[in-house]
Amino acid sequence: MALEFTTSYLQDSLSLFRYYKNLTERAMAQVREEQLLAVLDPEMNSIAVLVKHMAGNMRSRWTGFLTSDGEKPDRDRDSEFLDPPQTREALMELWEQGWERLFSALGPLSDDDLKRTVLIRGEAHSVMQAINRQLAHYVYHCGQIVLLAKHFQSEKWQSLSVPRGKSGSFNQRVAAGEASQR
Repeated sequence: MALEFTTSYLQDSLSLFRYYKNLTERAMAQVREEQLLAVLDPEMNSIAVLVKHMAGNMRSRWTGFLTSDGEKPDRDRDSEFLDPPQTREALMELWEQGWERLFSALGPLSDDDLKRTVLIRGEAHSVMQAINRQLAHYVYHCGQIVLLAKHFQSEKWQSLSVPRGKSGSFNQRVAAGEASQR
């Protein structure tokens, strides 16, 4: 599908969030269940821990997005890095809950809302700044998940974007409106 041209910041932000959610889901679908919990070394996070952290962050940031501080008093961030769900099903349920909060918070916003002020840890952000902050944060962790999945799959990895050696044919498909980076 071709990129949908827009000058709407909100529409483009939602499109990017959806793109990276889907990309990450396609990466996670390639790994075995036990690989969701695997770490490369003691200082690394597993895919499951990263998902748990992202879901905790999403719950905190997007619940009452316009009306309450994005760092909720009941959030225990440190616990997000311990004891992740042990099954793919439980992990994906947590993942979906986080994204549902994000899309429910951003979906109803209008361009006028971008100028409003929201707080994150007591610091004032425009709505646009808060969205940019979270987009960058989630893409960072999505990239970590993709890297881990690609590492675990090695030669069995199925490319999520433009496979090596296929740039020319991909560019032709983009020019024909048959493909897009998103």
